[in-house]
Amino acid sequence: MIDTPAPQSFVILGVTRDGRQFRPSDWAERLCGVMSSFRPGAAHSQSHLGYSPYVAPGLHDGLRCVQVDARIHGLEPMAYHFLVGFARDNELQVISASPAESG
Repeated sequence: MIDTPAPQSFVILGVTRDGRQFRPSDWAERLCGVMSSFRPGAAHSQSHLGYSPYVAPGLHDGLRCVQVDARIHGLEPMAYHFLVGFARDNELQVISASPAESG
């Protein structure tokens, strides 16, 4: 059996590996909107009106970013892997989240 690494909290930065700013400018809010239904307890009819506590837009050193809490993996592993894939496929820089950032 292959050991897979434990899910980690991370931050997706709005800059590509080669230093270009990622577009569109509201990419972080759009991505977090897609993830809004992934929350503790059941999603409800108003879930789309707020962000998930596990996936939130923000700023990191002046760059738009998305903060991903590893706990989303326990709720829905496919959502976690979607976020990892989004960063990879768009060649976005990813950094480990500090304990203060991951809640």
